[in-house]
Amino acid sequence: MNLLRQLLTTIGDGADPGPFALLHREGATEVEFLTGPVRTAGSLADLPLPDGPAGPYTLAMVPYRQITERGFACVDDGAPLEYLSVTGHRRVPLAELLAALPEAAIRTEGGGFDIADEEYAEIVRRVLADEIGRGEGANFVIHRTFRAGLVGPPLAAAAAALRRLLTAERGAYWTFLVHTGGRTLVGATPERHVSVDDGLVLMNPISGTFRHPDGPVDREALLRFLADPKEIDELYMVLDEELKMMATVAEHGGQVVGPYLKEMAHLAHTEYLLAGRGTRDVREVLRETMFAPTVTGSPIENACRVIARHERTGRGYYAGVLALLGRDEAGRQTLDAPILIRTAEISPDGRLRVPVGATLVRHSTVAGEVAETHAKAAGVLAALGLRAPAAPRPASAVRLGDDPAVRAALAARNDRLARFWLEQRRPGATVVPEFAGRRALIVDGEDTFTGMLAHELRALGLAVELRPWHAPGDLRAAAADPRDAVGDHRSGAAGAGGFDLVVVGPGPGDPTSTTDPKMAALRALVAESLAMGRPTLAVCLGHQLLCGLLGLPVRRRDAPYQGLQRDVELFGAVRRVGFYSSYTAYAGADEALTRYGAVRLARDPGDGAVHAVRGSGFAGVQFHPESVLSQDGLAVLAELLAGLLPARAVAG
Repeated sequence: MNLLRQLLTTIGDGADPGPFALLHREGATEVEFLTGPVRTAGSLADLPLPDGPAGPYTLAMVPYRQITERGFACVDDGAPLEYLSVTGHRRVPLAELLAALPEAAIRTEGGGFDIADEEYAEIVRRVLADEIGRGEGANFVIHRTFRAGLVGPPLAAAAAALRRLLTAERGAYWTFLVHTGGRTLVGATPERHVSVDDGLVLMNPISGTFRHPDGPVDREALLRFLADPKEIDELYMVLDEELKMMATVAEHGGQVVGPYLKEMAHLAHTEYLLAGRGTRDVREVLRETMFAPTVTGSPIENACRVIARHERTGRGYYAGVLALLGRDEAGRQTLDAPILIRTAEISPDGRLRVPVGATLVRHSTVAGEVAETHAKAAGVLAALGLRAPAAPRPASAVRLGDDPAVRAALAARNDRLARFWLEQRRPGATVVPEFAGRRALIVDGEDTFTGMLAHELRALGLAVELRPWHAPGDLRAAAADPRDAVGDHRSGAAGAGGFDLVVVGPGPGDPTSTTDPKMAALRALVAESLAMGRPTLAVCLGHQLLCGLLGLPVRRRDAPYQGLQRDVELFGAVRRVGFYSSYTAYAGADEALTRYGAVRLARDPGDGAVHAVRGSGFAGVQFHPESVLSQDGLAVLAELLAGLLPARAVAG
């Protein structure tokens, strides 16, 4: 504690004590005090994590522009990937830290959003109409930044703000102050991005914002919020998107836990936890999960393009992560990485930035999203003296999440979801003997729903390989004889190294485009697979391209089906499934004669939208059977595969 007091005295004198970090984790009675030199890394793989005794080794400040490591677009502002190489690690009782931190008033000058409310509202309108409405994705997060100037020593102001956040904010996953010498970050983030401990990978999708900035919570208003379809769907969409990430970093995908209510001083959020076991290096886990859909959108690769189109400035560290890398007592790697939101970035000359963003979905209202950015900034701005603080919460107050009606409303959300993702899965429990050992190729159209689809196919017994649309391999080289597409049915092995099934997956964009290279490549792939007689399953975008080849008209829907759950009739059975699309095929009858033979169609009885097609050796579905919204998704997949994969002959 003496070293920390010396550091705070130096700060109070207006001097720079050198790099350090103060980290308070949710529920802890102590604060971690880290010191050490700050260095710059070129990539996440370059972050040091040597062998050694238990403890933290590296605290990385990962900027949003690091998304370029994955080849994704961004407005590149050059923010560096810095890390504090931990040479000193102490634990300080929270009460002692609060007693030592300054309580002085923070003085500022100026202050306001770089994008005015009216201009931000117009951006929201454009994204809803031009991006979500045209099939570019289900949801997008567009940020703007509150800017002001600090009067007086910036680091002293940050220390005073940390004290206010520790005493006034509630529900923060991490409350922190990180000083590198070149910048200072101070904030209270509600959201764990990803953590790894003892091989357990956890993620924490949070979405849906209930605003109560001006006083006590209105219980009835909270219950209305919990029943609001817009808020419910918003959380489901980020849940699906983070399940996609868990499909990559956890060996059997993620299990959904929750939902819960995350209560903070000025607002409340709804949240889930995702859990899975994994063995990947924690730096790979960080890379594969850049960045949370709650701060980008979905599908994430195209969300980054949309953000780059509509944001005129770089994000700095907003939407990036702090990442604490270390080792446990057994020498295993550990990771704890909260998302950098509700955070102020302060420069050495006192320039202050507080970036915030709103999640835009198909039924967003412009006024609501503008108000959401104000609410999200309120906690940090109050700590900096730029907004009125939230009303103190009485010590006797009951947690909102403990109210029986609130708990019931939250629990009811899972009644509509796929049990596959909600329950622990016993290995082999869902294997269909006829599918065991069959090989499937999934071609990804830039939507990592394909990772979830791969887990469901494996759960049914198939061996799965995933390839991108621009490098699917040569199907003819894999199986020159079309009969090899389903292999030697006596042995169950795919012949000539080929696949028993080709799955053409989902992705963003206009399926009717004749100039988009992705559409041309995937359309050709579907045509080639059909011509070879190879069993083919097409999902969402793949389905739309298949329908186009069948001669069915494909056009944009009047209203997008992004993150929409529906009960639809599929070839005699009613199934509850989830849609993520803005385009669909249409037909006027339940059967069609095409160049690929007779086809059965499952259509909407109202407008004729084609939900699914079945032909000889191929099938397509407009919805996502792998989505958490597809309550009957695994059953639908099993039924479709039973019709696509020929039964194995029994040797006589």
